[in-house]
Amino acid sequence: MKSINETQDEIIDEFSSLDDWMDRYQLLIDLGNEQEPLDEKYKTEENLIDGCQSRVWLQADEENGKIVFRAESDALIVKGIITLLTKVWSGHTPDEILGSDLYFIERIGLKEHLSPTRSNGLLAMVKQMRRYALAFKAKDAQ
Repeated sequence: MKSINETQDEIIDEFSSLDDWMDRYQLLIDLGNEQEPLDEKYKTEENLIDGCQSRVWLQADEENGKIVFRAESDALIVKGIITLLTKVWSGHTPDEILGSDLYFIERIGLKEHLSPTRSNGLLAMVKQMRRYALAFKAKDAQ
């Protein structure tokens, strides 16, 4: 299994090969579309992320001490963003997730190319994923 930083570096490489932001948006959309759809049973109110303008559902499960994230959005670019986040953090332990620095977002230029509402949504997604990691960590400590 790749480390969180190895996955981030791969994403940075993939995006840095594209100079044009229209191409980068297209890559985000393609990534979102390649992801398998979230099971309908997880599309619940409690799995919706607060703070996102579009609807984003996030499901987190613990498997063998690692957190597996599954997510979906009804907005194409947002779906691509949550796909990248799940790609980076899914399959890692709560400690790895909580101790990681998400530097890929800035390095691929995502921050400055998102509208303020999408930026807030991105922060809300990251916050919710970290919240799950904290909850699983607390549960494991009992």
